Amino acid sequence: ISSAPARAADLENGAQVFNANCASCHVGGNNTIVAEKKLKKEALLTYGKYEVAQIIMQATNGNGQMPAFGERLAPEDIEDVANYVRSQADKGW
Repeated sequence: ISSAPARAADLENGAQVFNANCASCHVGGNNTIVAEKKLKKEALLTYGKYEVAQIIMQATNGNGQMPAFGERLAPEDIEDVANYVRSQADKGW
């Protein structure tokens, strides 16, 4: 009996989802609405949004000025974009 392997995040899909849904406010990891709440590693750590699960929660439920995407994007797409954001933050965008 074999179980299906855990789903690996698809960073290419995450990049596409980000560019289609997030880049208008977060181009280059910045934030055009609330300047200090960037997607840079330092800001993500400061605001408790650095872990992938925290990014998923933020994208799914929204918070403050950010709208919720849970009704607009599939959970897999949100997971991919969260992994993409974390990856880009680690690279310095």
